[in-house]
Amino acid sequence: MGGTDVTDGWDWHQPGGNPPPAGGPAPGQPPQGAGGGTTSPWWSDALADPWRDPYAPAAVVVPAAPVTGSGEPEPVTDPDAPTRPGLRQVVLISLVTALLAGSLGSALTYAFLRGGAAVPTLGAQSGQAPALAQRKPESLAGVAEKVLPSVVTVRVASLGGTSEGSGFVVSADGHIVTNDHVVAGGPGKATVVFNDGSTAPGTVVGQDPESDIAVIKVTRSGLKPVEFGDSDALAVGDPVLAVGSPLSLANTVTAGIVSALDRTMMAGEPGGPTRYYAAIQTDAAVNHGNSGGPLVDGAGRVVGVNSTIKSLVADGQEAGNIGLAFAIPINQAKRVTEDIIGTGKARRTVIGAQVGGTGVSGGGVRLNGVEPAGPAAAAGLRTGDVVLRLDGHPMNDPTDLVALVRKYAPGSVVRVEYRRGSNRQNASVTLAADAK
Repeated sequence: MGGTDVTDGWDWHQPGGNPPPAGGPAPGQPPQGAGGGTTSPWWSDALADPWRDPYAPAAVVVPAAPVTGSGEPEPVTDPDAPTRPGLRQVVLISLVTALLAGSLGSALTYAFLRGGAAVPTLGAQSGQAPALAQRKPESLAGVAEKVLPSVVTVRVASLGGTSEGSGFVVSADGHIVTNDHVVAGGPGKATVVFNDGSTAPGTVVGQDPESDIAVIKVTRSGLKPVEFGDSDALAVGDPVLAVGSPLSLANTVTAGIVSALDRTMMAGEPGGPTRYYAAIQTDAAVNHGNSGGPLVDGAGRVVGVNSTIKSLVADGQEAGNIGLAFAIPINQAKRVTEDIIGTGKARRTVIGAQVGGTGVSGGGVRLNGVEPAGPAAAAGLRTGDVVLRLDGHPMNDPTDLVALVRKYAPGSVVRVEYRRGSNRQNASVTLAADAK
C-alpha cells in the first residue's frame, strides 16, 4: 500500500444509486440527493477518513422522513423538558404542602410548650363499655334510677320557720311516708316537691310521734310507689342506699352497708315525745334533710325510713354525718302507716309491764310492775323478775326492752328469758296493742 492513497483506486458510490456526476461533490462536502438536498451528514468526510474500512459499504443509508403536505418537520417533544403543571396538580400540591406545614408547626409548638419532653399515651385501649358503665338494674346506678322517681322533698311552714325533710310515695293514689318530726309543729299542711321538680300541696293524714312516722296525702295522678323489702331479712354487711334531700340537696343518693341491726334507740327533742325503735344502723351518709327518706337494699326495695344520726358536736352546733345513721325498720314503719291510713292513728305494741329507770348489775332489765291482765302476766311473769333476753336479744337497758317490743306487731309471740331470784326461766309472751 506504500504511500498510495487508499481512496485513489476506490469507486465511491451511494448504495443503490447512480455514480456521481463529473465534477461531483468536492471533498468535505456532503453528496446531493435527488431533490437537491443533503441526504446524510455522514457523506461529508467519509472518503477522506483515514481509518475507513476499504471493504465496508461506501454509505450509510438513512431512510428519509416522510414529507408532509406543509413540508415542515414534525415537532418532537423533549421528555426531559419542564412542563407547565395543570390546575389539579397545583391544588393537590398546595393542599399537601399546607397540611405538612400545619402538622410540623403544631408539633414544634407542642414540643416547645412541653419543654421538648415526649408525652406518653395516657390510658389503656378500651373496646366495649365496661359492665358498670352499662348501668345494669342490679348496679348502684340501676337501683338509684329505679328509686329516685318515688322519692320526694317535704316542706312544712310554721311560725318557727320552714322544716324540710324527705319522703317517699307508698301508694298510687298519693300517700307519702315521712318522719313525724318533719311535720311536727306544722299546721297539718305540707308542700311536696317531686323528683322532676314539680310541686303539689299535701295534707297530713296522721302522725305517730312515738314511732316517728307520719303520712301525707297529695292529689296527683301517675305516681310511682316504692317496692317494700323485708327488714327482718337484712344481714350486717348488706349494701344499702340512702335517698333524700340532705341540706336541701334534692335527689341525693349515698351508699353504704348495714352496720348493725336492732340498735335500740330512744330519741326526741326536749319537751317533746320520746321515740323508741330498734333501728337499722348504716354508714351511708345521712344528714339533716334526709329524715323521712327511704333506705333501700341492693334490689331497690325500701327496708327502712332514715330518721336519726349520731354526731360529735357540742350543744347548739349543727350535727353532720360521721357514718352513724339509723333507720326505722320498714316492717314496723309499714304497719304504722297502714294503721294511720286505715284509722288515723297507729297501734302501739306493748308487753304489759313497767321497767325500771336503769339496768341491773350483771345484765338484764327489772320489771317494776306487771299489769294483771297484760301479756307478761298471762305468760307467768311477775313484778321483780329480771328480763335477760327478748327473742335472743340481750337486755342491758330499759330502752332495749321497750324498743324491741315496739318492733313487733301486736299478736306476735316472743320468747322471754328471765331470772327470778337465782333461777333462770323462759316464757312465751303474746304481745298486744295498747288500748289507747
